[in-house]
Amino acid sequence: MTARKDDRTILRAIRRLGVVRPIDLESRGIPRGRLYNLVRKGLVERQARGLYVARNHRYTAEHTLVQVAKRVPAGVFCLLTALRFHGLTTQNPADVWITLPERSRKPRLDYPLLRVARSSGAALVAGIETHRIEGVEVRVYSAAKTVVDCFKYRNKVGIDVAVEALRDFSRRYRGRASELANFARVCRVTRVMQPYLDAIA
Repeated sequence: MTARKDDRTILRAIRRLGVVRPIDLESRGIPRGRLYNLVRKGLVERQARGLYVARNHRYTAEHTLVQVAKRVPAGVFCLLTALRFHGLTTQNPADVWITLPERSRKPRLDYPLLRVARSSGAALVAGIETHRIEGVEVRVYSAAKTVVDCFKYRNKVGIDVAVEALRDFSRRYRGRASELANFARVCRVTRVMQPYLDAIA
């Protein structure tokens, strides 16, 4: 195989994966030296520390989430970030909120600034959705789970944010109050949420 054809094969792999780390290619038998060679040729761009994209990569409005998903694969987008993803808030937070297991180490990223919530057991894994964005799997809590989490972490985001999210959810997803009740039980915030659920019933 000629070097040019070899480059095209690697580029196809990078475009298919969307945003790559050197280890993503190494696991497919492509040495990181070949990746760096494509960077020198201008065919691949270093997008952030440890992250690379093919030239003319198609960026989306959710590219920041893609970056974090690649660098913190154990994280699940939550709270204000998940509210924005689901269109349940008028806020546009500069920080990115993720949930991590209780004892995992907080990742160090130059950008974006991360806000971390901790969880464990059923509350950690319940309600996770996987969305494919720019070729990357992005994990985010469902709309209902996110609303419940806002009540659970009301000391972090504010009760006003939680109530606004609940109202927006009720308007957008009529007839799905049972989802809220189920997640409230999982997250042990039924007593906290019940007065607000009764108010919008």
